Amino acid sequence: MVILPPGAGVLAAALLGLVIGSFLNVLIARLPEGRNVVIPPSLCPHCSNPIPWRDNLPLLSFILLGGRCRRCRTPISRRYPAVEILTAALFMLAYGRRGWSADLPAALLLIAMLIVIAGIDLDHQIIPHVLTLPGIAVGVLANLATGHVPWVDALLGILLGGGIFFVTILASRGGMGGGDMNLGAMLGAFLGWKLGLLAVLLAVFAGGLVAMGLLALGRKGRKDPVPFGPFLALGGTVSLLWGDRLLDWYLGTFIG
Repeated sequence: MVILPPGAGVLAAALLGLVIGSFLNVLIARLPEGRNVVIPPSLCPHCSNPIPWRDNLPLLSFILLGGRCRRCRTPISRRYPAVEILTAALFMLAYGRRGWSADLPAALLLIAMLIVIAGIDLDHQIIPHVLTLPGIAVGVLANLATGHVPWVDALLGILLGGGIFFVTILASRGGMGGGDMNLGAMLGAFLGWKLGLLAVLLAVFAGGLVAMGLLALGRKGRKDPVPFGPFLALGGTVSLLWGDRLLDWYLGTFIG
């Protein structure tokens, strides 16, 4: 275990989050199109001008450039700094919950994957199997290596997390996609069956509230699809960071 002063640990987690968040933007933009995520280097999507390293510093370059491309002055999407800030904030929260423990890397990896999945699902209404299927294996292996979640709980999490959506797909005759099923299984692999189920319940609750709000505002019709991946990502993140406390509160309040 690495021992650092609390302030230094938080700062290190934030800086790591900014750097990783910059790469997550690349994944969100390129994975759905099947493009290489390393080659070519970053280009302005409007003028195709290569972006030099000094203009590709996480968050700082966006601020210094005034949110515009240096060459064509086209506004840069605010999603880029938003993803970087979100990743940094969640990395800090994960560090605050776990410290520099053996299971922190797996927690940071899950957070990063959920951010990418949410971004892609919002843009394209797909959850890429190239992330979720390897993610299931990685979640099990991470728990085998750290012992954070017993391997039996991880396997049950896969079965329950994926099984809920498998049954839903059959019952709704395609109302949900296989991507949601794989994501549910991935959450179970990382979190175990208890927190995996909590993640799904939180996603259903949050998704229901947002859907009702969109219907009430006339932004969506009853038959209009609403991407569920971002809500699963939200439920998974909340369960990862505070799931144990939520379960203890629930059991102590309503059952204990």
